[in-house]
Amino acid sequence: MSAPVPPTAPGSAAPPAADVATEAPLLTVRDLGIRFELGGWPRRRTLRAAHAVSFTLRAGEIVALVGESGSGKSTIGRAIAHIQPMATGAVTLHGADTLTVGPNAPAAPMAWRSRVQLIFQDPFASLNPVYSVGHPVARALLLHGRATPADVDQKVVAALQSVGLEPAAEMAARYPHQLSGGQRQRVSIARALATEPDLVIADEPTSMLDVSIRMDILRLFTRIRDGGRRSVLLITHDLASARLVADRAVVLYAGQVMEAGPASQVLGAPRHPYAQLLAAAASRGGGLHAPLPATGGTPPIVDPKPGCPFAARCPHVVARCRVEDPPAVPLGPDHVVRCFLPPSLAST
Repeated sequence: MSAPVPPTAPGSAAPPAADVATEAPLLTVRDLGIRFELGGWPRRRTLRAAHAVSFTLRAGEIVALVGESGSGKSTIGRAIAHIQPMATGAVTLHGADTLTVGPNAPAAPMAWRSRVQLIFQDPFASLNPVYSVGHPVARALLLHGRATPADVDQKVVAALQSVGLEPAAEMAARYPHQLSGGQRQRVSIARALATEPDLVIADEPTSMLDVSIRMDILRLFTRIRDGGRRSVLLITHDLASARLVADRAVVLYAGQVMEAGPASQVLGAPRHPYAQLLAAAASRGGGLHAPLPATGGTPPIVDPKPGCPFAARCPHVVARCRVEDPPAVPLGPDHVVRCFLPPSLAST
């Protein structure tokens, strides 16, 4: 287990020695599709949780996957971690190792699970209450060959120290109910880091924590990125947190990418109507955007028809939005918007 790294302020850039913008992607998600078959009478229906989702993530980078609840963020993260089967598409790590597509795909090899680790949203539900908190860390170390029975206790202590849990030996002997929410989340992070992964998928890691300790957890993710050249896929509906720590952002709606690019642009000056509405909702007092009007409508994820999924709520909707799938329009280096871009939006 590597030694703790010095704290890094949220929002700081990755080390200059690593020019992540020119590197080959660590993770490539291409045309990912996830579907669930729903029962019912008179016919079965299909829920499309993700459709044609594509993005990349480079080594030493934090990418935020943002959107409302139900937008498909967590489902996509679980698919990348090989917990949720994919219906279509490909997920590639290091350009070589690829997950098998299909509901009957075999379990991911241990090498994949060692390099891709998932931190769950609820730090209490993800820890077994009958074991001390050192148990899941020790189990990860042993299963993935990062420790032996002779030195596992020492490495558990080092792992807990690396995420700021002190005194680590005493913490390892405690049970989940004896820790605060922030401490439990740090245990979950320590378990994920124990396998020395290339990619950490953090699913709403601060949503169940007090505001006073969220910044500490976000700062920990910047340390993970900057200290070990690890990458983080941050799944969140909190745009303020994403803008603080993320290098790039991917905005999802109804399981589809609406806008993707540098976080400062996508979250600070969004171009897609949905991304603008998200920014407006999150900027009360922040001055990002004035609220935009939106008509009613729910995300079309059950038996969806052609057309932009945001058409029913979009303040800039035109006739073709309801019948044609919008293209991915490049707006600059590494910045795309999936929209027909009517004049009223193109000039914003």
